[in-house]
Amino acid sequence: MGILKVLFHFFIFPVIYASHDCQTSICGNDSILIHFPFQLEGEQHPYCGYPGFNLICNNDNKTVLKLPYSGEFFVRDINYLKQQIHVYDPDACLPKRLLSLNFSGSPFIATSCRNYTFLSCPYLNAGSQFIPIDCLSNSTNFVSAIPSENLSNSLPVSCYVIRSLSVPVASPGQYEENLRDELSQDLRLTWNTPDCRYCESQMCGFESSNSNQVFCFSNYQKGNSQRGLQVFRVIALCIAGPAAIFAIVMASCVCYNDGIANARRNGTSQRSAISPQPAIVTTGLDESTIESYEKLVIGESRRVPGPNDGSCWICLSEYNSKDTIRCIPECKHCFHTDCIDEWLRMNSTCPVCRNSPTPSPVPVIHVSTNVIH
Repeated sequence: MGILKVLFHFFIFPVIYASHDCQTSICGNDSILIHFPFQLEGEQHPYCGYPGFNLICNNDNKTVLKLPYSGEFFVRDINYLKQQIHVYDPDACLPKRLLSLNFSGSPFIATSCRNYTFLSCPYLNAGSQFIPIDCLSNSTNFVSAIPSENLSNSLPVSCYVIRSLSVPVASPGQYEENLRDELSQDLRLTWNTPDCRYCESQMCGFESSNSNQVFCFSNYQKGNSQRGLQVFRVIALCIAGPAAIFAIVMASCVCYNDGIANARRNGTSQRSAISPQPAIVTTGLDESTIESYEKLVIGESRRVPGPNDGSCWICLSEYNSKDTIRCIPECKHCFHTDCIDEWLRMNSTCPVCRNSPTPSPVPVIHVSTNVIH
């Protein structure tokens, strides 16, 4: 059993993982191509995207970027050569989002910024130089934003400053008289890490599934390297698997023959009546004991409590959200409910650590009543 477990870890698992190539994704009918460093949540393995670059495909087939402290924005375009992403407000009121914009906890920064001052004025007394921002204004008051350097020292008495802040703009060389014209509809962001601009027309990605090094490669090179790795592991599995099974069978036969020979020698040397040794029959656990163990439903994060990884040790399948698992109370090892229930009906120990979760059942002893003279 231990040899088979080693084989699964070194050969079968890598073949499974290597078969998942990191392909370009699209959200519904959207024209935005999504690939490294970005990836769609739940559609690819974690190593297909860089941390912090997860995108969401919502129910309306819109590509969504979620900033930790500023909420969700719709993605209009991604320029991988310039390392820029253009996003816009789902409610079409980007100036309102700017008042609370915070890039903390994300890899994104503004491409360029300009200082703007937000003003609130009544419609009756407002000066003509102030252009209202429609989505922030109402029938009696309006909000405007002008470059801070253009703000005169004396404001109309009826107006007051809401806030002055640095606003991301389209280009540092571009100049507009008010925020509404400057931003239009999009917020332009960029990122410095990972830096894939040196890859030019090649693809960018992690060098391997267990490496943090970013590497440039062509689709052809990546496909060939992955296929070559798969072929090598399959060949190794085909050679090592039968060899290990043959070794196990041969060892079992040798042990069995030695046991028979020892039994015959012991039988011929005894002169008195001998009763057969009690036969201990090992059984699994009863249904009530199995059902008493805790059952859990895996959430969207697919995280499993206790000393467990992301796959079931019995069927070797990865856990998915909404899968039902059962955990053995003493050792906290968890498995798919169907897998562990079937196991415990035939065995009374944990399949991973071999510890007995409950006191072993009372052995059933069969004693022959025949006496040999």
